[in-house]
Amino acid sequence: MSKRVSVIAELSIIPVGQGTTSLGKYVGEAVSAVSGLKGLRCEVTAMGTILEAEKLETILEAVKLAHEAVSRMGAQRIESTLRIDDRRDKPRRMEDKIEAVRSYIQR
Repeated sequence: MSKRVSVIAELSIIPVGQGTTSLGKYVGEAVSAVSGLKGLRCEVTAMGTILEAEKLETILEAVKLAHEAVSRMGAQRIESTLRIDDRRDKPRRMEDKIEAVRSYIQR
């Protein structure tokens, strides 16, 4: 993916009423479902999955695919949280955001 990324998002997806507190298999299935989406890069973190793409539509398609994957696993109710940073004044990637914060941390 080029440096032209302008949309970075964080997705957290939770199946409700599955009778378990362990969600790893659902997260894994959701990430697998979006991993082949052209133009999308994702990174799993402890609290959500970071998505980056050049177009907002790609992010929204990834959310749809993630929901469908969790639904196929039997979830009848799915809650998700999506935070989107759609920056249009300059291209950047998720690493750029991390480095910007690190530059301000007192060492």
